[in-house]
Amino acid sequence: MTPEQVLEEFRNAGALLEGHFILSSGLHSGVFLQKMAIFSEPPRTERLCRALAEAIEARFGAIDIVVSPAIGGIVPGYETARHLGARAIFVERDPGGPFTLRRGFSIPKGKRAVIVEDIVTTGLSARECLASLTDEAGEIVGAACLIDRSGGRGEIGLPLLSLVTLDIPAYPADALPPELAAIPAVKPGSRAQQKS
Repeated sequence: MTPEQVLEEFRNAGALLEGHFILSSGLHSGVFLQKMAIFSEPPRTERLCRALAEAIEARFGAIDIVVSPAIGGIVPGYETARHLGARAIFVERDPGGPFTLRRGFSIPKGKRAVIVEDIVTTGLSARECLASLTDEAGEIVGAACLIDRSGGRGEIGLPLLSLVTLDIPAYPADALPPELAAIPAVKPGSRAQQKS
């Protein structure tokens, strides 16, 4: 699947939005990728995650476990794992705390794992996911996402593979360009809701 085909999936699902958005990172942007519009359509999700699985296998080789940060990474993590023939697990936040593996999930010695995210903006969720896995015996070989909107600047601490890399500007609240400041902001992300 080419980058343009991936973006066409987002456009056709109404998932590529323009306006003034407060991202889950707290940064502001004129573009928001509403991935849940993608994930609500199983055939579209299947196409994108199959392409991601193929790219993961080509770059990292055989994968035993896909681990994703909850909530946004669970659907693409599961579907990508299905195409890799791998196990799908996720990290989740204890109330008010950091990500942790729960539910008996683990990455045993000798197993190769990859972190799968939906969209990377700053890489914070993937970094927090990686930090929660430091005591696992298996090897975390890399990270992957559908779209890297950081222009390749998102720091994760692992090699990051994406189906599309976009350079979509994101701004702190006190440094908005005038055209963005003139539009009322909406917060469509889910990170704040996950803390409860």
